[in-house]
Amino acid sequence: MKVLVTGGAGYIGSVAVEMLLDEGHEVVVADNLERGHRSAVDQRAQLEVGDLRDRDFITGLMRRLKPDAVMHFAAYALVGESMEHPERYFENNVGGGINLVNAMLEAGVSRIIFSSTCYTYGLPREVTIPEGADTLPVNPYGESKLMLEKILQWYEKIHGLRPLMLRYFNAAGATESLGEDHHPETHLIPNVLRVPAGKAEYVRVFGDDYDTPDGTCIRDYIHVVDLVRAHVLALEKDLTGPLNLGTGEGYSVMQVIETARKVTGHPIPVRMAPRRPGDPPRLVARADRARAELDWKPVHSDLETIIRDAWRWFQAHPEGYAE
Repeated sequence: MKVLVTGGAGYIGSVAVEMLLDEGHEVVVADNLERGHRSAVDQRAQLEVGDLRDRDFITGLMRRLKPDAVMHFAAYALVGESMEHPERYFENNVGGGINLVNAMLEAGVSRIIFSSTCYTYGLPREVTIPEGADTLPVNPYGESKLMLEKILQWYEKIHGLRPLMLRYFNAAGATESLGEDHHPETHLIPNVLRVPAGKAEYVRVFGDDYDTPDGTCIRDYIHVVDLVRAHVLALEKDLTGPLNLGTGEGYSVMQVIETARKVTGHPIPVRMAPRRPGDPPRLVARADRARAELDWKPVHSDLETIIRDAWRWFQAHPEGYAE
């Protein structure tokens, strides 16, 4: 297929581009390079530099390409930033998304696989979260993703769009050539690994008074390769609606740090800090639908493998993409 990948210079999008190309698809990347990296884009892909907030850019690109499908990764994705600057998240994540789907309609493109998030669930009552759980986000990032989900569902009913919304839990890990390099970096595992890499003296833990066994937040970590594999499998299906991508296993912040100590052989000192606004105490997936309907299962997502792969990439790329 010909696939347009928005945000294909970012962490997850770049891995998707690589895997799609390896599977024989033709790939065009649309990215404004604001938070992505030109050197993360596989050289076999065509890169179009532009912003989804620019309606003329995405409309012209879609008319010219007429792809078979769109994978939409382009978004701001920092919970803390969204609590300080919600306007950025609604303008970019929602406004840019509307421009994208309107351009798809004009070009006669109906298939979109949307990078959504478990933060749409807010503070879930269930220990493991099914797709049918209430969606009550507690931060503008999650709200912006849920708003676009709802827009996609209305476009499905009225215009015949075919949207699949993949609600990610915590993407982590790396491939041999592609890993996490965010500025600023807010994800736990790369921040933990900055300490043994000599980039930081300690790791800050935001809150140790949550209602969890050790008081720190619990998350469901999924290897980026497993996550992207679900997207590639979805191209072969005609599924719509929301679908969780996670392992069903949750690990606390302190469990992640302890595993990183084991993998790196470094003591990794910790300093406690106050809770961050907008952080739910526990987010763990029920991914039954993905397993049944995509014939998908995570095979790289045990915590030690995730951290070992991330550490290997970090050691090979001590300055990230260094552009």
